[in-house]
Amino acid sequence: MQFLVGQNVPLDVVEGLCGEARDVIWAQTADPGAGDETLLKTAQEEARILLTFDTDFGALAFDRGLPASSGIILFRLTPVSPAAVAGTVLKTIRSREDWQGHFSVMGDTQIRMRSLPR
Repeated sequence: MQFLVGQNVPLDVVEGLCGEARDVIWAQTADPGAGDETLLKTAQEEARILLTFDTDFGALAFDRGLPASSGIILFRLTPVSPAAVAGTVLKTIRSREDWQGHFSVMGDTQIRMRSLPR
């Protein structure tokens, strides 16, 4: 799986994904200051799953109908520490292979998934 990690995701998550030999681009270093629409477009063009804490991506995909079928994972975690967030994110990502094509909301205790428009 390939990931585009949003600017608001802690470096610990990026380092953890890279440590697992995942193909990761972090918007914070690759395209600092890029807007949400630009990030979503890049994720779609490169078939990357977008990882974010930003709720705006749901509105872009569902309300505005922007292409997002590569997948979006929205984190709604209680941030204890960047390391704890990274541990939770990595464990959850490892637990499934069907992230593409879904808008997934990862909370502290559950994952909700909804198919994205094609």
